[in-house]
Amino acid sequence: MSFGALSSDQAFAQAKPGTPAQAAPPAGQPPQLKQIPLTQKQIDDVLASQKEMDAITDKLPDNAPPDAKVIGQLEAIAKKHGFASYDDYNTVIDNISLVMGGIDPQTKKYVGSEEVIKQQIAMVQADKKMKAEDKKEALANLAMAQKAKSPDVQNKGNIDLVVTNYDKLSAALGEDTN
Repeated sequence: MSFGALSSDQAFAQAKPGTPAQAAPPAGQPPQLKQIPLTQKQIDDVLASQKEMDAITDKLPDNAPPDAKVIGQLEAIAKKHGFASYDDYNTVIDNISLVMGGIDPQTKKYVGSEEVIKQQIAMVQADKKMKAEDKKEALANLAMAQKAKSPDVQNKGNIDLVVTNYDKLSAALGEDTN
């Protein structure tokens, strides 16, 4: 599966486990995304910090909030790599993920998340090798992603910056781009 449907959820799951400063969203709605204009330095800092972040977050059980020790380690890594805090790092990751979710992995052009999800639905439906059970689950997940509708990218400069760094970000964030 491509990056689009997975990017936000996986990045949030990977980068969001201990974000204490965010208020809970209304029931049934995703957390509000704080959109910021990205810089090349922030992209470079994410790329430089990702292996260390992954070394910690990969050990966490799914959907389990990290303890104070883990949050402290994540804060230290974020600061070491130029972020003001772990929350600052998460904001940058969220903004990168918002754009990544709208990039067609084949053309590496920004087409928007709705278009990427439509392409993924067509790919899953056309896949003759996928087990029926897996296909049903994948289509259900894509339908949920389609209903959730990502916010529009407010900072259009972020699109060019993320597209320029797409291959490096895709590899660093561990996404499958096939």
